[in-house]
Amino acid sequence: MAFSARLFRFPGPGGWHFAKVPKKYAPPPTHGWGRTPVRATVDGVSWDTSVWWDTKSKSTLLAVPKKVRGEKGDGASVRISLSPR
Repeated sequence: MAFSARLFRFPGPGGWHFAKVPKKYAPPPTHGWGRTPVRATVDGVSWDTSVWWDTKSKSTLLAVPKKVRGEKGDGASVRISLSPR
């Protein structure tokens, strides 16, 4: 499953960058705190991580670390694929 998403920065000092996973691509939560382990690929860079169900936004989020997103930041478009682990 592959899709495009926009990065957004969580407010606050040291805020992380996230991408919302469209509902049709979001895996169901399988672990505590709404977490699901996945193999994520963002713009061709792959790593093992988890997505989280966010109760506030009612959406599944993927944290995208600096080493993966490079110079891309808030508002940048990325291509994402997720597979279960």
